[in-house]
Amino acid sequence: MSGPYVIRGSVSLPEAELHWRFSRSSGPGGQHVNTSDSQVELRFDLANTEALPPVWKQRALERLAGRLVDGVIVVRASEHRSQWRNRETAAVRLAALLAEATAPPPKPRTPTRIPRGINERRLREKKQRSQTKRGRTGRDWS
Repeated sequence: MSGPYVIRGSVSLPEAELHWRFSRSSGPGGQHVNTSDSQVELRFDLANTEALPPVWKQRALERLAGRLVDGVIVVRASEHRSQWRNRETAAVRLAALLAEATAPPPKPRTPTRIPRGINERRLREKKQRSQTKRGRTGRDWS
């Protein structure tokens, strides 16, 4: 592996809490594909981890509730032909997923009023357009 996968700041995924499983990838291949276990399944027990601060952990549990199975998040990777590259892909994907899930909520939008001049101009243009279309009626044509 290429080292610790940083989630954000000084928090990273601990290698001891990552559980790897390997299996054969599906799809076309050759003689080699039937014998190599290149698909990677990475499991991370989010509910019982001590690597994340409690606030981050709670945030991630709420945001990833649909993806969790008994508090465990599973990431699969089988894009590459080598197990090593699939391991890298799965770990980076998990780190990105956790970084997004633990991010602080965005600041609430402060509502702003539409300036009066803009609203008046819009109404004036609507009235002008209405007059233009009304002038196109053929009722006075004889």
